[in-house]
Amino acid sequence: MKILVDADACPVKDEIYKVAWRHEAPVTIVSNSVIRVPAHPLVDRVVVSDGFDAADDWIAERAGPGAVCITADILLADRCLKAGAVVIAPNGKPFTQSSIGAAIATRAIMADLRAGAVGDPIGGPPPFSKSDRSRFLSALDEALVRLRRTR
Repeated sequence: MKILVDADACPVKDEIYKVAWRHEAPVTIVSNSVIRVPAHPLVDRVVVSDGFDAADDWIAERAGPGAVCITADILLADRCLKAGAVVIAPNGKPFTQSSIGAAIATRAIMADLRAGAVGDPIGGPPPFSKSDRSRFLSALDEALVRLRRTR
């Protein structure tokens, strides 16, 4: 059991550490630049090159059964799901085999709308909220409990 974190823009790193320590699950923080991490035996930091999708590639190559991947990147989520990992967005919403297709389609539509392809450009996602943080804590805890039971 391990947690892989797409960390460059992840707003829930502190929450990940707390849940991981409670479950004694190792965490790997993957980023394109150095990010401070707690000095703890369960926390590892990997800094990849600043190449396009370098962090995504590193995570996808190590995702699989027994891994929980934390990412807001829908295309990375798809790659991790295909490898057999559990995938959770920082807002606590799980990516699943049954939801990823719609998420990819919505991503494409929203990219067009943000670019102004149809009408006036629109903004990005809503701001991160306390309820998102709470939903994330519950989702990560539940995912780790389920993984522990299947071992």
